[in-house]
Amino acid sequence: MDKELKPIEAMLEKFSMEELEDVIRSGREFRKIMSYYKCAMMEIETKLKVLNENMSLQHDRNPIESIKTRLKTPESIIEKMIRRKIPFDPKALEEQMFDIAGVRVICSFLKDVYFLEEHLLRQDDVVLVERKDYIEGPKANGYRSLHLIVSIPIFLAGETRLMNVEIQLRTIAMDFWASLEHKMRYKKNISPNQVKFLQDELSDCARQSAALDERMQNIRNVIIQNSPEEEDEEGIFLPLGLPITRENRRRPL
Repeated sequence: MDKELKPIEAMLEKFSMEELEDVIRSGREFRKIMSYYKCAMMEIETKLKVLNENMSLQHDRNPIESIKTRLKTPESIIEKMIRRKIPFDPKALEEQMFDIAGVRVICSFLKDVYFLEEHLLRQDDVVLVERKDYIEGPKANGYRSLHLIVSIPIFLAGETRLMNVEIQLRTIAMDFWASLEHKMRYKKNISPNQVKFLQDELSDCARQSAALDERMQNIRNVIIQNSPEEEDEEGIFLPLGLPITRENRRRPL
């Protein structure tokens, strides 16, 4: 390891967590890096808003319900550096931590998630770094969402930098479940029996949420099929009751 890169454990021997957080907040190099991530996050948000506006003009509908952005807090950054043994250095953060800048996109329908993914990744300056599809393969607790890490250029005065941004795409139902699960996960003073009960209930709710997404998508497909003026953006529909999979999304009638 480069002698100039200090392991986070060594830094914690000299400084408290609060002092390290202050370094990230006020240190010149760290502030520069965080401003770059903020710019990259704004670039992705703009691209998504343009796609949403384009859909509104061409098809009189908006696939995006809402967009939320966030930068990791200094506390979260330090905790992850400790967990993953990342050196306390701005360059190491860029090279080893890909989720400092995050964009969460809430979509109306399941198909919208993959529509936005496809059209975003078609753009020449957006490069896919990593893809995790927790919709087709949910986590053990029932969590569903499509996670993308993309690299995007930001154009600064005198230089162009490539920055990573994490994008989470999910439906309203997925977001509702994930938000409540996150809140309940950190509740204390719950007995082991209650924990098991809540885990089972959340898993069952996740299954019902997935079924609801498929039913709502199928209802929309039927409406489109019977309304020529509401032609689907790709002219592709799923027959009623057909499971929504990566292959079926592109299956014509």
